[in-house]
Amino acid sequence: MDATEEGMTMAMIGFIGLGNMGTGMAANLAKVGHVVRAFDVSEAALSHAVEVGAVRAGSVTEAVTGADAVITMLQTGQQVRDVYENEAFAAASREAILIDCSTIDVATARAVGEAAAGRSIDMVDAPVSGGVAGSIAATLTFMVGGTDKSFAKARPFLAAMGKAVIHAGPAGSGQAAKICNNMLLGASMIATAEAFNLAIRLGLDPQVFFDISSKASGQCWSMTSYCPVPGPVPAAPSNRNYDGGFMSALMLKDLKLAMAASQATGASVPMGALAESLYQNFVNLGGAPKDFSAIIKLLDGSWRKEG
Repeated sequence: MDATEEGMTMAMIGFIGLGNMGTGMAANLAKVGHVVRAFDVSEAALSHAVEVGAVRAGSVTEAVTGADAVITMLQTGQQVRDVYENEAFAAASREAILIDCSTIDVATARAVGEAAAGRSIDMVDAPVSGGVAGSIAATLTFMVGGTDKSFAKARPFLAAMGKAVIHAGPAGSGQAAKICNNMLLGASMIATAEAFNLAIRLGLDPQVFFDISSKASGQCWSMTSYCPVPGPVPAAPSNRNYDGGFMSALMLKDLKLAMAASQATGASVPMGALAESLYQNFVNLGGAPKDFSAIIKLLDGSWRKEG
């Protein structure tokens, strides 16, 4: 089957990596009629994916064999290398499109993309932005690196999982965009948390401050979509004890990727470096599993009492 064919209603998709993000993404692909063969080393994650519409696969090779598209959502560059180099490349059809939605370093993304090209297989790096809520609601933004041909093949599958699919440039460009975006996100969340802390100490009601700043020049995504104080944004993790969002450990990972990239390119990123330092401190104090907006509890001093 040609996965880019006009009017296509169903394709076979191999989906590898079913964490908080991957499960929602796989579910949305199944909702639009695709057959999603899913695999994860975690039995609990795999069982959850089956509950939301995926078909269980017993291995990477089983998930990938005969698939029109292969999507990976993994945590590290080494995991991406291992999955593709040890199993997926050998099992994948030469007509398939390989889509890595993991957030990894640019060098690894380019190397894996070049390895795919060497086997005459189309591949893109397509990291995402939008968080767990976006993965469930199919409102993710995909930043895609690859050739025009590969982007065209990947786009229909990505569009089923998101609201924006943007071609950032050649292989590795998606990862470059994601690293820069998340460095900005991490720094802006810290600034948002600082502003709320100061507002509260000055006697402002958090809701009142939100109502003002969200409509003024201080407005940003960290405030209006992921407000770090409970109340103003009901869907924000701050209303669930900072559980079930984008883990601080993953934000730290992305900030470390940004710092490595800044060193490699000579870019000056003092705010990014400070954000990395603060998230490292928070993770060291036990904040790793909490949503990254929980950094507010480190900044206001309350985390030390709880942690």
